[in-house]
Amino acid sequence: MSAIDEIKERIAIEDIVGQYVQLKRAGRNFKGLSPFNSEKSPSFIVSPEKQIWHDFSSGKGGNVFSFIMEMEGLDFRGALEMLARQSGVDLDKYDTKTYKKDSHTKEKMYEILEIATKFYQIYLSKNLLAQEYVFKKRKIDKPTALAFRIGYSPNTKSALVDYLKKKGYQDSDIKSSGLGVYRDRGLIDMFRGRIMIPLTDQMGKTIGFTARELVASENSPKYINTPQTLLYDKSRHIFGLDKAKESIRKLEYAVVVEGNMDVISSHQAGVKQVVATAGTALTEFHLKGLNRFVSDIRLCFDKDQAGIKATERAIPIASKVGVSLSMISLPEGDKDPDELIKRDRDEWLQTIEKPVYAVDWLINYYKDKIDLSSGQGKRQFSDIILAVVTNLNDPVEKDHYMSTVAKVIDVSKSALESKLGNTQKEPKKTLKKHVQKEDIKYDLSRYQNHLLSIVMNNSELRHLLNNLLPDMFDSDSARSLYQFLVDYPEIADFQKPNPDLQFIDDYIKILLLQYDELYKIQDSTELHYEASLLEAQIIKQYVKQKKNIIANNLNKASPSEARELLLQAKELDKLLKINKGLIND
Repeated sequence: MSAIDEIKERIAIEDIVGQYVQLKRAGRNFKGLSPFNSEKSPSFIVSPEKQIWHDFSSGKGGNVFSFIMEMEGLDFRGALEMLARQSGVDLDKYDTKTYKKDSHTKEKMYEILEIATKFYQIYLSKNLLAQEYVFKKRKIDKPTALAFRIGYSPNTKSALVDYLKKKGYQDSDIKSSGLGVYRDRGLIDMFRGRIMIPLTDQMGKTIGFTARELVASENSPKYINTPQTLLYDKSRHIFGLDKAKESIRKLEYAVVVEGNMDVISSHQAGVKQVVATAGTALTEFHLKGLNRFVSDIRLCFDKDQAGIKATERAIPIASKVGVSLSMISLPEGDKDPDELIKRDRDEWLQTIEKPVYAVDWLINYYKDKIDLSSGQGKRQFSDIILAVVTNLNDPVEKDHYMSTVAKVIDVSKSALESKLGNTQKEPKKTLKKHVQKEDIKYDLSRYQNHLLSIVMNNSELRHLLNNLLPDMFDSDSARSLYQFLVDYPEIADFQKPNPDLQFIDDYIKILLLQYDELYKIQDSTELHYEASLLEAQIIKQYVKQKKNIIANNLNKASPSEARELLLQAKELDKLLKINKGLIND
């Protein structure tokens, strides 16, 4: 038995899903509102019998691991570890020697950092000056301080190191956890005399600290962070995500600020869709991490040089990752979100709900900063904006902003293209074709899943598959099942696991669940009509997709190649005639 099988045996999928979705019994299954879309009628189904879930509103589905990956933004390994902890499964007995070693090291680091977190919290309760800073100067209330586990590192040489050594930890353990540094006479505390803010992973476990000096000193920086460790990597870590992810998913956008205190103040004010990176160092890893939950990312960086440059760097990264990046501008007079929140919580909420798309925001910012009536100003403006625009992934968006920049500085678009050394214009129809491709892909996936669920449960309808081709199916799972149904049309019972289809077992369970919910009560005539209609739609969308490719290739084809492409188009037209009576082409 594998670790995956043992976890599945020990936990009930409805119990895990029920931690995130309010479920109600509906016959053999459970139903609830989709956690991925806003809806009034429940379309989210969980099958305890099949140990599977399916969301009809978004088309998502899978087993308990895929659900945790979706909800927590984890990769498979992270979901496996989380469910192993909940189910009491020891992963060590399944893992390789290398992973066991790393896993053991990580677990020890987690232990040490948890002890340090509690140690710093205790010292906060003992130090009046630290309490005055947290509760009076920063106006953090006690529930929030406890929620974020804020603490204080005593201003002594090695209080934490000595405490950890008494608990049996070695110098190497303490240093590798980022809590100690070597000096002439040995290991001493990394953090001394500072307010301690734990940095946590997505599950809320401490992986490091941000430390702010309590008493200003010319010889030390105001803030210092845990150095990079096996657990903490500032290029990947998103502060507050463990506490913000539920609100982010519910509200469908995330706000990224510069400071950890900004996050804490916002959460205290009840605005919890707010997270922070290490200053303005927004990376591809950060955006990918947030994109697991939402694609609408709103930055609230300072309008200083660092903030502006960070925005310029972030726009191409966001384009590459595929998120919508926008900017939030604070009202005049407020230097940071923390200040605005303390002044007027409602205005902070109104501010973050009025974002401006990042490229437009950048153009407007430099329009106000640069004299565009002069040739030098136009050159400077175009240098800055085109450096960003040329790195956008979408050709239509790039074309749009080329035209916008040309209009803003009152020059021809061709002049800008010449400046870039690229006079080839992007076709304006690209967006339409892109949207069509996305729509076709979605429709094909939806149609093929519905058709396969019907013919899988009704062997007398499998002759409809004879008009289809393997490459009409857009996933390996769908193609594999299609081929199996064609090769073995006599097999009728898919309720029992089939050894030949074990590798797509979860996909089959989703289709069985889909059939039970949508088609089981329909009579044979209705099912035949529905399956025929789905078959026709698959062919129609497939032909559209192929013809789009042929049309694009015709523009650059030689005469002989063009004739071959036209013959292919005629063959595609023949496919459409098969089901002409069911759909209007």
